[in-house]
Amino acid sequence: MTTLERLYTEYGQSPWLDNLTRGYLHDGTLRRMVADGIRGVTANPTIFAKAIVGSAHYDEQFSVLTAAGWSLEDAYWQLVVDDITAALAVLRPVYDAGGRDGFVSVEVDAELARDTEATVVAARALHKRIAAPNLFVKIPATAEGVPAIRTMIAEGRSINVTLIFSLTRYEQVVEAYLSGLEALVERGGDPSRVHSVASFFVSRVDTEVDRRLETAGSAQASALRGQAAIAQAKLAYRLFRERFTGERWRRLAALGAVPQRPLWASTSTKNPACPDTRYVDHLIGPDTVNTMPEATIAAFTDHGTPARTIDTEVDEAEGVMRRLAAAGIDMDDVGLALEEQGVAGFHTSYQQVLTALAAKAEQLSRR
Repeated sequence: MTTLERLYTEYGQSPWLDNLTRGYLHDGTLRRMVADGIRGVTANPTIFAKAIVGSAHYDEQFSVLTAAGWSLEDAYWQLVVDDITAALAVLRPVYDAGGRDGFVSVEVDAELARDTEATVVAARALHKRIAAPNLFVKIPATAEGVPAIRTMIAEGRSINVTLIFSLTRYEQVVEAYLSGLEALVERGGDPSRVHSVASFFVSRVDTEVDRRLETAGSAQASALRGQAAIAQAKLAYRLFRERFTGERWRRLAALGAVPQRPLWASTSTKNPACPDTRYVDHLIGPDTVNTMPEATIAAFTDHGTPARTIDTEVDEAEGVMRRLAAAGIDMDDVGLALEEQGVAGFHTSYQQVLTALAAKAEQLSRR
């Protein structure tokens, strides 16, 4: 049994790959990773920008599309859709084995993060365009995205909620899922067909909080560096356990509804002084997902420590939050700042890939 398989069978955590490239689809890399225990795939505009710009795998199809008169935006989305469709086929046996995993995520247009109705339209269109039961459409958990998430769940569509950075926003996301399921049931829909994960970003939280602690400059602040992200994730897991119990949830579960699992994202270690498996080792537990880039998967496979850790030392996690507040760190403000950075980063990546495709189209026109 591989280390990744142990995560799932012994500790209830699903390891997913946080990357997707056409090369992995062509040379069998993704299929081999699934055989080793990877149970899902996430992607975002930055991942696709790197894949398309940094590889020749897309050139032939892009040439055909541009020759046929496709716009740059439409050509980009066709490249993305084809990769997602191929990955869905690779992961489909995992999904068919139980319906809990085997998902592949594609994100709505990064330009729509502040527009509720446009996000709804885009998410609905992606679900119709890629009609696979193991597709997750990703919607960012912005203030405008949360009501779009509820609408999609109420329509019976599976959603990966992304860019969650704070407990306040996470609580809103859970409520959107629960109330969306209730609305679906009220109109006669089947909640057992709906799946969702709440992607709680981790290492970026430490990066931002540590920057603020360094600015504070006190010994008290310095002592808290590197502690915020894991502490907050442990409290998010406790909130997950609280919300998916009780009478409200039991009514939905009796109709076949499944919990919206927390997904730990941004799990590569940004601080070279910290262990490279830090954001895997400390966040292992039942009903969770950890989506990892290849380097983190390799590190954990080599020297990670499989053990149930997500619900240990929760009292200490509360203490960390109190000490951060005393040091002047507002975690809600941290979350909003990171949300803005995340939305801006995806926008930049989208614009970069369109610029690169425009240059490629110009080269092709000269041949």
